[in-house]
Amino acid sequence: MEESSIYQPSDVELEILQVLWEHQPATVRTVHEKISEKREVGYTTILTFLQRMTKKKMVKRTKEGKTHFYSAVPKETEVQQTLFQRLLKTAYKGSAMKMVMHALGQEQVDAEELEALQQWLEAKKKEDDDAA
Repeated sequence: MEESSIYQPSDVELEILQVLWEHQPATVRTVHEKISEKREVGYTTILTFLQRMTKKKMVKRTKEGKTHFYSAVPKETEVQQTLFQRLLKTAYKGSAMKMVMHALGQEQVDAEELEALQQWLEAKKKEDDDAA
């Protein structure tokens, strides 16, 4: 992915994208209502952000009658990958191991999650062995 196509949304833009990924296409009212369930925010604030995001080509706007609908342009996985790479590079100096160890050390990890992690590690090791 070339630099110009990488999406680096702000916190508010990411919050809006998350609503759109679940409910697109969505009106300003829908986005406003969903975000208002979590925190107080003005309708015009959401409208302004959606207009700016449209100019940035983060969202696209379509019109049916008098109603405008917004949809996210980037896929959720694209944005997650970009944000992950940024966090990994800036906070963990590129070390995925440091990041994982930090994440596991921050929260109580239950036996089921540890088992899933163990299975993932074993599958990853098998992939690497098969590739060699």
